[in-house]
Amino acid sequence: MDGRGIPRLSRGEKAWCFYDWANSAFPTVIVTFVFSAYFTQAVAADATTGTALWGHALAVSGLAVAVLSPLFGAVADRTGPRKPWLAVLSAICASATALLWFTTPDPSSILWALVFFALANTAFEIGTVFYGAMLADVAPASRMGRLSGWGWGLGYFGGLCCLALALFGLIQADPPPFGLDKEAAEPVRAVTLLAALWFALFCVPLFLYTPDRPSRGVRPMTAVVTGFRALVETVRQVRRYREAVRYMLAQVFYLDGLNTMFAFGGVYAAGTFGMKVDEIIMLGIALNVAAGLGAFAFGWIDDWLGPRRVVLIAIAGLILIGIPLLLVETKLWFWIVVMPLAIFMGPAQAASRTLLSRLAPPELRTEMFGLVALSGRITSFMGPAALAWATLAFESQRAGMATILVFLAVGFVLLLAVRDPGKAAR
Repeated sequence: MDGRGIPRLSRGEKAWCFYDWANSAFPTVIVTFVFSAYFTQAVAADATTGTALWGHALAVSGLAVAVLSPLFGAVADRTGPRKPWLAVLSAICASATALLWFTTPDPSSILWALVFFALANTAFEIGTVFYGAMLADVAPASRMGRLSGWGWGLGYFGGLCCLALALFGLIQADPPPFGLDKEAAEPVRAVTLLAALWFALFCVPLFLYTPDRPSRGVRPMTAVVTGFRALVETVRQVRRYREAVRYMLAQVFYLDGLNTMFAFGGVYAAGTFGMKVDEIIMLGIALNVAAGLGAFAFGWIDDWLGPRRVVLIAIAGLILIGIPLLLVETKLWFWIVVMPLAIFMGPAQAASRTLLSRLAPPELRTEMFGLVALSGRITSFMGPAALAWATLAFESQRAGMATILVFLAVGFVLLLAVRDPGKAAR
C-alpha cells in the first residue's frame, strides 16, 4: 500500500502495462500517420493507386488474423504459457517493420513494402490476442480495470512520443541526423527503424517480469491437433458461453462504429471544416492525449462499477456528444465539441478488454480473445460501407458520419442484455 491506502502495482503488472507503450509505435507511426502516407504519396504510382494497394494489404492481413487468431488462441490455452507466443509475434512484427526501411521512393518497392507491412500487421494484431488474454492472470480482480485502462492510456502516450520523435528528430530535422539522404527519402524511411527499435526495446520488461502460466507439458503437434478440435467444439457448443457470445455480438457493432470514427475522423475534419494536413495532425495529437487521459481515469471507475457499465457510459457519451458534433458549422465549435468526445474513446476500448477477460472462461480465455478478433474482422466492412452509402445517397459527409451513431446505439442496446460480470468478480 502507498500512503493513501492504494495497492501498489507489482513489477509484473507495470511491465504488462508497458507493453502497450511499446507496441503502440507500430499502429501510430507505420499504419496511421507516417509510413502509410509515404507509401501512397512517394512509393506508389499515384495516391489513388497507393490507397487501393494499402487497403488490399490491410484486407489480406485482416483475413490472416481472422483465420489464425482463434486457432493460435486455442493451441495456447492447451500448452499453457502465452509469453512464448507473444515473444515470437513481437519479434516478427519488429523485424518486418525494420525491413520496411528498404522501401525506396519508387514503384519497384511496392511489393516489398506490401509484403512486409502485411506480415508486420498480422503479427501485431495476433499478438494483441495473447497480450489481452494475459490481463486476468496478471491483475487481481480488484484492479483489473485500472490495469487495462492504464495500459491503454500508456499506449496512446507511447505512440505519440514515438511519433513526435519521428517527426521532429528525423523527418523535419535540418540537417537530417546520421547523414540521412533527403533525396532518397531516408529521413522518412528511418521511422521504420525507429518504430521497430521502440517496440523491441520497450517490450522487454514484460518478458522479464510479468508472470505467465506454467507449461502443461503438451507437445507442439499434439497442442495443434487438440487446439483445433477444441476450437471446433467451442463453436459447436457456443450456447454454453452465452454471455461471451452476447458480448461478441454487441462489440461487433459498437467497436465497428468506433473504428469507423477513427478511420474517417480526419476525412470529415478536412472535407467539412477545411482543415489542412498540419491541423489534422494537431487534431490527432490532441485527441490521442484526451483519449489516453480518459483511459487512465476510467480505469478506476471500471474497478468500481464494472467494465460493462463503463462501456455503456462511454458509448452513451460518444452518442450524446456525437450528435452536436454533426450539427456544428465552424471549425472553432468543432474543436470545442470533439475534445470531450475523445475522452470516451479510450475507456470504451480499455473496458472492453476487461469485460471480455471477466466473461471468458479461464481455460478458454486466449481462444475467446481470438474468436473476438475473428468476429470483428468478419464484420469490419459494415461501418465503412454504411458510411460510404449514406454519404453518396444524401451527398453529405454529415449524413455518412451519422451512421456511426447508429452502430454505437445498436451496440449499446445489445450490451444491455449482457450480464454484468463486475459484481461477481468483486
